[in-house]
Amino acid sequence: MAATAPHSLQASSRIASKNPQLKPISDSQISHSISFSSQLSNFSLKSSQSTTRQLHSQRISAAVRTESSSGTMGVDISLSPRVNSVKPSKTVAITDQATALAQAGVPVIRLAAGEPDFDTPAVIAEAGIRAIQEGYTRYTPNAGTLELRSAICHKLKEENGISYTPDQILVSNGAKQSILQAVLAVCSPGDEVLIPAPYWVSYPEMARLADANPVILNTHISENFLLDPKLLESKLSEKSRLLILCSPSNPTGSVYPRELLEEIAQIVSRHPRLLVLSDEIYEHIIYAPATHTSFASLPGMWDRTLTVNGFSKAFAMTGWRLGYLAGPKHFVAACGKIQSQSTSGASSISQKAAVAALGMGYAGGEAVSVMVKAFHERRDFLVKSFGEMEGVKISEPQGAFYLFLDFSSYFGVEIDGFGAINGSESLCRYLLDKAQGPFGIAFALAPYDRVLRFPK
Repeated sequence: MAATAPHSLQASSRIASKNPQLKPISDSQISHSISFSSQLSNFSLKSSQSTTRQLHSQRISAAVRTESSSGTMGVDISLSPRVNSVKPSKTVAITDQATALAQAGVPVIRLAAGEPDFDTPAVIAEAGIRAIQEGYTRYTPNAGTLELRSAICHKLKEENGISYTPDQILVSNGAKQSILQAVLAVCSPGDEVLIPAPYWVSYPEMARLADANPVILNTHISENFLLDPKLLESKLSEKSRLLILCSPSNPTGSVYPRELLEEIAQIVSRHPRLLVLSDEIYEHIIYAPATHTSFASLPGMWDRTLTVNGFSKAFAMTGWRLGYLAGPKHFVAACGKIQSQSTSGASSISQKAAVAALGMGYAGGEAVSVMVKAFHERRDFLVKSFGEMEGVKISEPQGAFYLFLDFSSYFGVEIDGFGAINGSESLCRYLLDKAQGPFGIAFALAPYDRVLRFPK
């Protein structure tokens, strides 16, 4: 079944137990074209036809025409068309809603945000503490400290087989910032950004912020949600500027085998304008026999690949906010220019901690392998449990910590005291607000379609 929506459901393994009120329906009853209002407080549902976005529309005046006692007119509160074209992050919105429930005293299983439930390894935390104690709390160079950029170069050479110099590395406040800056730096208005679906919800919105057009390439559960090279080739045009690949994938956990990446690389090589942004933030969370291949390591791809990575996932450092971009100096310098006029350099304390992280050994050493082993065990348990659940389709992930589950057979179900399950967001709301189970625990869910993050 094609994964046509970028939404996902993140829930705990408790969903595996059947709810007597929630029964699957036949394929003929399944609604396939549902999209949702971003205003979570309303929880209103709209058809995909009624929510078609009008990009590059004329600026609409929203001036408040009320006169004050002095006779002056009110302020114009209209916004930039660029901002109006972008949807707010649903993941962040659901996370905020779950936080509000927790603050109100409701026990919440927090699975909305994509982050490990492990503490940052002690050696990393101690390096951060030591940085504070030693007064390492001032601004660093915009691109990051030379110490950290040199350590990143060593890591990329030893673990990924790609060679860079420190001036080809840009350290940012998280991999998310690195991706946005890369899109802004290389895309011009009207360019196309090709994005395999299912995708991380921010990719298309970043393209729109750059006045570029996201082109969605649908994948299928029967093919483990991997991009078909033939589909890619059929969608390329003179406007194609950037292909975004994420392996291991958020939100499917799919891992691109080297042979498939080589096929994609051959297609890319025939299109001079086409660059590749390789999002490799989950590279160390991978399950044998799957292996990770950096796209820039493939023949002829170094010159046209922007590699994004960071410390959030493998090292359980989400709150430290640190990521990096590696690529040809021309592109990296352009990203650095954007960063210099926005956030400037990343946290000095986090950078010291990151140096310690990269010193823990190949692929993070024992501390990371312990986390990956736990994720592997959870994956096996959940795949088995959901495989036994009526009406649920699943593709076994080879990396990351997500399950991309197809619950569409439940869409259209009427539940007493709640109403209809009209789509993924409605199902998320039901599980968060109503299906708290015998222990009174709510599920903090993210509004992707059909994704589950491995719980503890």
